[in-house]
Amino acid sequence: MSDPVAAALNRDLPRITQRLVDYVRIASVSTDPAFADGIHAAQEYLIGWLAGAGFTGARLLPSQGHAPVYAEWLGAPGALTILVYGHYDVQPPDPLDKWVSPPFEPQIRDGRLYARGASDDKGPVVVAIETLAAFLRLEGRLPVNVKILIEGEEEIGSMHLAEVVRAHRDLLAADVVISADGARWRADLPTITVGARGMTGFAFAVTTAAKDLHSGRYGGIVGNALHVMAQMIASLRHPDGRIAVAGFYDGIDDPAAAEREALAQLPFDELQFFTALGATPAGEPGFTSLERLFLRPTLEVNGLWGGYTGVGTKTVIPHEARAKLTARLVPGQEPPRVKAAIMAHLERCCPAGARLTFIETRGSTAAYLIPPSHPALAVAERVMGDIAGRPALRVRMGATLPINQIFSAELGIDTIPFSFATADEDYHAPNEFFRLSALEDGVVAWTLLLRALAGDDIAAYRPYHRTVASPHAS
Repeated sequence: MSDPVAAALNRDLPRITQRLVDYVRIASVSTDPAFADGIHAAQEYLIGWLAGAGFTGARLLPSQGHAPVYAEWLGAPGALTILVYGHYDVQPPDPLDKWVSPPFEPQIRDGRLYARGASDDKGPVVVAIETLAAFLRLEGRLPVNVKILIEGEEEIGSMHLAEVVRAHRDLLAADVVISADGARWRADLPTITVGARGMTGFAFAVTTAAKDLHSGRYGGIVGNALHVMAQMIASLRHPDGRIAVAGFYDGIDDPAAAEREALAQLPFDELQFFTALGATPAGEPGFTSLERLFLRPTLEVNGLWGGYTGVGTKTVIPHEARAKLTARLVPGQEPPRVKAAIMAHLERCCPAGARLTFIETRGSTAAYLIPPSHPALAVAERVMGDIAGRPALRVRMGATLPINQIFSAELGIDTIPFSFATADEDYHAPNEFFRLSALEDGVVAWTLLLRALAGDDIAAYRPYHRTVASPHAS
C-alpha cells in the first residue's frame, strides 16, 4: 500500500476494531428518555476522543434536544473546508428476544461485529474519525480544513439540528459536507449515493366511544374503533397497490427513460433479494423493484394498535385505535402538501359516529439530489472506483437523510455520502452488524478522499453554494 497514512491505518486495524467495540457498548438511544445516561456517555466519549486526537474546540453545541458534538482543525489556509457529519444516537434495540447476543454487548462472529449502532452510524463514524486522527498523528496536519459535527438526534428526524446549524452558521461554514452516514448499496459493488427520498408522517387516533365496552352487552350496536381504523387504512391504497390519496402524486412525473435504463444496469438478483427477506415483490404497478425503491414515493403504516393485546382473550369492543403513518417522497413532492393531502383523505373517509384526532407529527424532509456535476461527487466517485478497480455506479437511497436539506437550506452547501455501512446490515432491526472488512476499505477510501480533495480548486465549489437568509433577518 503506497500511501503511508493508509498503510499505518491498515496495521492499526485491531486497535480501531477495539475502538468500535468500546463505542457501540454505549447505549445512546435518542428516542427513549430511559437511555439518557447513554446519550450523555456518548457525548463525553466523543469529546474526549476528538480532543485527544488533536482537534480543537471539542464541545457540545447547545440544543433543546440531544446536543451535537463539534470539533475542528483549520490549519490548511487556502485549502477546502469540509464539514464531516455523523451521528452518535442509535435506534431502540427492541424486540430484545430476537437478538442472538445482547444489543449493547458487542460480539464478533464470522468477520462481523454485532451490536445496536454498529452499522448505523458508529462503524462509519469510527472510520472517518480514525482516518482524520491518523493524519494528525503521523503528518501533524490534515490535507484540508475539517470541521466535525456528530449529531445526537438523527434517529428521531434531526428535530433540533436546523436550529443548531442556523445559530452557528459562521462556525459551521464549509465548502461541502462529507457524510459518514448513509450506506453502500452492496459490499461487493462500488457505488456512490446521489439522492435520497424525503419523508413526512404523523400518528392519529380513531375513537368510537368513551371507554372499552363489553362485546356481549354492546356488540352489534356500537362502533368498533379497530374496524373503523382498518377501513380507513385500507382506503389509502387501491387494490393494485397504487396510493389512493387525492393529490399524493401531484408534482411528480414518471421516471425518465435514462433513469430507468441506468437502474436496469445495476446488478440485482430479484429472486435472491426477496428470498433472503422471506418476502415477495409488491408495490405500485408498472415499475420494477429498484424503481419503486429509489424513484417512487410510498405511503406506509408503521404501527397499528388498539383493544386488548395481552395474553389470552378479553371480549371487549375497543373504543380507540391508533396508527402511525409515514410517506417517503421523491423530487417534486412538497412534504407539507403531501401530509395535508393524507390528513384530508382520512377526514373524508372517517365515518359518522367516529372521531378522528391527529395526535402526533414528525419533522418533514424533502427529497434530495446532489447536483450531478458537483466536483466533490466526482472525487468521491473516482476514489471508490480506484479502490474497487472498476467504475463506481451512481445509485439513490430509498431512505431519508434530513441533513441533506438542513445543510442545503442553512449553509448553502451540498452533502456527499461517504459511508461504509452496507444496506443489508440490519440497522433498525435485531442483530444489526457491521462488516469488519469495511474498516479496512473505509480508512483507505477516506485517506485517498482527503488527499484528492486537497487538490481541488475552491473556485470550482462556488457555483454550488446557495445563498441563505441572514440569521439576523427579521
